[in-house]
Amino acid sequence: MEILALIFGNIVPSVGEYWNYHKEADQHVKNLKRKWELLEGWKDDIKTILDSELRQGKKPKQEVKLWLQNVETIKGDIDIGQEPARWMFLSRIQKGESAFKKTKDMEELYQAGDFTDGLVLDLPERIGKMMPQSTLVGESTAQRTKEQILACLLDNEVGKIGVYGMGGIGKTTVMKEVNNFLLNESNKFESVIWVTVSKEFDLIKLLNDIACRLKLELPKFEDEIIRAAELYTALKDRRYALILDNLWETFALEKVGIPEPTSANGCKIVLTTRDLDVCRGMSCKDIKMESLSKEEARELFLHKMEYDVFNAPYLKAIAEEVLQTCARLPLAIITIAGSFKRLVHDYERRDALEQLRTSLKGFDNIEKQVHEVLKFSYERLKEENLKQCLLHCALYPEDFKIDKKELIEHLIDERIIERMKSRQAEYDRGYSMLNKLENASLLEGGIGITMFDCKKFVKMHDLVRDMVLQVASPEFMVEGHLGLEDFSDEGKWRENLVKASLMDNKISRIPSNVSPMCPNLSTLLLQRNMSLKNVPDYLFQHLHGLRVLDLSHTGIESLPNSVFSMENLTTLRLRWCRELKHVASLAKLTTLRKLDLGGTGITEVPDGLEMLVNLTYLDLDAEDLKIMPLGILPKLSRLQYLRFSCEVTVKGEEIESLKKLENVWVRFDDLYEFCSFIRSLKKGELVRYQIQVGKSVNEFFYLKFFSYRKIEEHQCYIGKSVILEECNLRRGDESLVLPEDLQFLKLKTCEDLRSLCDVPSLKHVRELKKICLSNCEGIEHVVSSTSSFSSFTDSLQTLEILELLKLKNLRGLFRKERAASAQVPLDTFSSLKVILIVECPMKKLLPLGSLLHLHNLEEIQVENCLELEEIIAEACDEFEEDEEEKEEKGMDTTKITLPKLRDLTLSNLPELKTICSSSKVIVCDSLETIKIYKCLRLKRLPLSLPRLSNGQRSPPPFLKEIEAYDKKWWESLEWDCPDIKNVLQPFIHERAYTMPYSPYMTN
Repeated sequence: MEILALIFGNIVPSVGEYWNYHKEADQHVKNLKRKWELLEGWKDDIKTILDSELRQGKKPKQEVKLWLQNVETIKGDIDIGQEPARWMFLSRIQKGESAFKKTKDMEELYQAGDFTDGLVLDLPERIGKMMPQSTLVGESTAQRTKEQILACLLDNEVGKIGVYGMGGIGKTTVMKEVNNFLLNESNKFESVIWVTVSKEFDLIKLLNDIACRLKLELPKFEDEIIRAAELYTALKDRRYALILDNLWETFALEKVGIPEPTSANGCKIVLTTRDLDVCRGMSCKDIKMESLSKEEARELFLHKMEYDVFNAPYLKAIAEEVLQTCARLPLAIITIAGSFKRLVHDYERRDALEQLRTSLKGFDNIEKQVHEVLKFSYERLKEENLKQCLLHCALYPEDFKIDKKELIEHLIDERIIERMKSRQAEYDRGYSMLNKLENASLLEGGIGITMFDCKKFVKMHDLVRDMVLQVASPEFMVEGHLGLEDFSDEGKWRENLVKASLMDNKISRIPSNVSPMCPNLSTLLLQRNMSLKNVPDYLFQHLHGLRVLDLSHTGIESLPNSVFSMENLTTLRLRWCRELKHVASLAKLTTLRKLDLGGTGITEVPDGLEMLVNLTYLDLDAEDLKIMPLGILPKLSRLQYLRFSCEVTVKGEEIESLKKLENVWVRFDDLYEFCSFIRSLKKGELVRYQIQVGKSVNEFFYLKFFSYRKIEEHQCYIGKSVILEECNLRRGDESLVLPEDLQFLKLKTCEDLRSLCDVPSLKHVRELKKICLSNCEGIEHVVSSTSSFSSFTDSLQTLEILELLKLKNLRGLFRKERAASAQVPLDTFSSLKVILIVECPMKKLLPLGSLLHLHNLEEIQVENCLELEEIIAEACDEFEEDEEEKEEKGMDTTKITLPKLRDLTLSNLPELKTICSSSKVIVCDSLETIKIYKCLRLKRLPLSLPRLSNGQRSPPPFLKEIEAYDKKWWESLEWDCPDIKNVLQPFIHERAYTMPYSPYMTN
């Protein structure tokens, strides 16, 4: 009985359960379809958000990846096709049971997809720099090599890759493409580290270079083992790709602190070299960089020649021979094409080829042949000063980026650029020379961006440099950037030596008994030997012909007496020798044309300065120097360049006497003296100037503070600037005279101003790019429609940057005076790119109507304005528009378009309620960053997001990040459409509030 009961008890429920599957089969299938639609929709939402997060360089959580895999798996398992027929009893049971159970599985999976803690993990800060790229020469050959490298990078079994081939074949160009691909299109590596290695290999330098790329500060006073251990610690938990360009010899990774790449850590090392043995010595998977194909070589030659020589009578055979001599190497082809390009007549081309043929006789080695091709291009330079310029560039270390301005200054110092009527003419000649050498492919140009500056540079390919140094030998001794700690052997100082370069080493001492016998030595370069403290007197005993001496950026504490007796010395560069506190009498150096003491520790002007009547360049920008004695400057009548620190004041009549001045950085105590100096100038006489009046202000950091992407375009604003502090500017129309070519005007603590209209001479300025108003308590509006305002319009319509700092009574940008017949035109600031406002009490920032004319606006930054309520105001109390204008300008639109806006920063604005009214949205597809700190009353981000072709919203295409004050504030925001928040969520970075560092706050 018990057994029967047990069997019956199990069978009956099962029968009932299966009957239920049969009866409810249709409903179970409908439930399954509905649940699948919900799950699929949730999966699509998750993937959309995840894709946005991954574009920010983040990593998906394992649970998210597993969940997405499970959704795909369950999709393959379910059958939601045709509903089961009613008469198929067993089929309905099977269909109903399957649908019921899969529905339960889907419900569990749906619940598991509630990732409240986020979908991704923040990776360590991604490190790497995009490299400026050249066009890939020999596209199919280069592309094939690039694809081989990328395949190895994706292969877990390959840890080290060696790319080898002849110098000039294009290895570096291909690796730049690989570097940029890894940074742009691949999330495989957390760090992509590029280091250029020179022929004179130095393990310590390599270690320091890698640490520098990682922004890692190594302990200065530890030995190499400890420093390598520090680097190893920084790299061991980081998935890196290390690119070593131009490696000449093998080394042990552990000596530098580089973890061995393995399939487990996913790291890679890629090196380029000319020597296959280096690849094998480093246990690399080697990839040979092939020469160009004949077709590619021909195409490159034609492209650089810009003339189809192969279809010209009598030239085809010549062109074929030229290509053959270049061994299908891109560098050789580009360089030789540059030489032949300048030839016009067929007989010139035939003659040039014959010379090339002759020079190559007896050379069966390809590298020597290429060397002769490069030498031929050098010798074909028509102008001797171009050759001398290349020779001077070779004095710099290998792969050195030579700042163009510095180089041209040195070419002037070396008399490679001859004396001309003005320094500007000499600069024009210098830029023209460098351009010719770049066009001839003997120099490579580029732009380098640092924290505070943007510099145009040139560099030499190492093959070109080797060729030039061979040409210069034995008159040149170049041992720069070799890590030398001791002065070179005296045996290297040959009697016929003309130029010697030991720059960028670690020389700490020069033996007191070293006295090179080099009567022809004209140039000695010792700059950037930071540890060098003493230079013995004996060193210069036999260097009677020395004209250029550079000890800049060294630790020297004094100059040897023998320097002050060098009758032929024309250039003495001591820039940033901070330990140099005193310079002895210069009276005997009467041939000196350039004296650079900028950044030194001197506290007084050297004696005998007034005797240097040939000086054209004088830099005394030393912060500890306080006084310039009267009577010296008028005697230096040939000065073209004059620079003082802001601590030193000069007299107007003394500066006025210097009729050849082109570049000047000075400060006047008195406004009258400043105006007198400006009146004494001829139009366009000053090429570059920074003139301060009143209190001493160090403007260096302030003037150079721009974000990286703005440096190049904004650096012109520091070229022609006037800074007036604590000056009375309303003493009558003639009280202030401004240069007509002024680019930057700063007014600080000028209490008598109510607006810029109180500066009458401003109406004559025609190149104004930037205005800064700081601590001027009287200012209520930036401009007001006074009866004379129309004369200011032209001056302000060129303005690109407007900075308003600590203006305690500022009420708004515009004001219409009651007595005025016309209001301020809203297009007054039509060229404006940047608006910066700090600690101003205005309640409304921009009138809505003005935005129709601010189509160039790129950045809005507002900080510490405690009363500000609106950024874009429907109407301002201080400004009203005619109804006719409102209709004409489309004021009823719901969209505010700022087509170039890239940055919006709102910081510590406790009363800010709205960016714009609730009826409007802002269209700004160029937006890159949004930063909002301590704006707790702000409840809406009125962004209009673009839509994709499928109707879904997408973030602004260039958006990088949104920095929010805290998570609670972000969650409290109200959105016009719920999906906007989801689209923007991946870009949010929660930051604890700290006031962003700004140099404006100290000025």
